[in-house]
Amino acid sequence: MMLTTLPNTQNLHEATFQKLRALLVEGPIREAIRRLAADGLVELIANRGAIAIQLTREDIIHTFDVIATLEGYSGELAAKNISAQALIELEALQYEMMASYARRDLSNYYRLNIQIHNAINQAANNPVLQQLFSQVNARIEALRFRSNQNGVKWEKAVGEHQEMLDALKAHDSARMRKVMMQHVMNKRDVVIQLIDQETSQ
Repeated sequence: MMLTTLPNTQNLHEATFQKLRALLVEGPIREAIRRLAADGLVELIANRGAIAIQLTREDIIHTFDVIATLEGYSGELAAKNISAQALIELEALQYEMMASYARRDLSNYYRLNIQIHNAINQAANNPVLQQLFSQVNARIEALRFRSNQNGVKWEKAVGEHQEMLDALKAHDSARMRKVMMQHVMNKRDVVIQLIDQETSQ
């Protein structure tokens, strides 16, 4: 569940979550709030409920840096461990994502982008790494989506995805690690640029 539609400081009392019940996959409302807190997405406040965490510029930079390291290692392992069937499925996802890019369908592109990154993480065959990635990525997932709104950078990101697929096909672990890390760092730079522009206005 993502909190992208809620202001960063909006109180997330249980009444608010009642409205979002359909978005909750499992567990009661209290458990959902505790899980969000465990992932660093909300802060629990005694007798007040919870508020969404507001990340600072430095928080965002540090989080992207950690994600780059995690995804780089994930890509390295995936290049070693990926199966022929997983490669076929990834190539199909890449084809669909390219079609979405050609249509400038950002919503569908993002959905497929998530599937591709998740598939790479699964191919790494390291459950601990996958769990860490999910927890840290939850903090900035909405920002990663936002970064693709820049046309030139979006085109570059698409090219990087093709490089990832090529590295996986070649089982080139070093190349895959490098491409994955650079891919995330490029997103970080775009996000920070957008934040700085908004701050200066």
